Amino acid sequence: MKRGYKMKIQHSVLAVFIFILSLSGCAVNRATSQTTPGTDLSALNEYYVVKLKPDGRGINKLISNGLNELGHPTTTGPEESAPENADAIVTYKDKWVWDLTMYMIELTITFREPGTGFPLAEGNSFHTSLTRKSPEEMVDEVLTNIFNGAPKE
Repeated sequence: MKRGYKMKIQHSVLAVFIFILSLSGCAVNRATSQTTPGTDLSALNEYYVVKLKPDGRGINKLISNGLNELGHPTTTGPEESAPENADAIVTYKDKWVWDLTMYMIELTITFREPGTGFPLAEGNSFHTSLTRKSPEEMVDEVLTNIFNGAPKE
């Protein structure tokens, strides 16, 4: 075997190996939730989703719709408009990144006690490019995990 041909094969194998390794770092999928000890989510009836001021994608509406679909009456709007009858104030943090298109890489939803802001329950969904989900799917995943407990990892 000629030395030049052998070097080309080695370089090709190395390139394929590096490519495969780079893909393994792109497929991260994590979904978690936690409830503060002593919190009874079934006792919460009325929810209010606080809209983040910079949110131009309507994530607050997706969360509100998701809670309504689960049978929890929910309204949404700015923090100062929260109704007095709300049993839980819902806040969220969404993180978006670019990978050929913009997509939501992470969503955290927190149920808080009105007045104090104390966290009652929190759920998180994190999906990188290869396991990405739509914003609606991320909201559904987080809410499902909060109410039903996070899946075992």
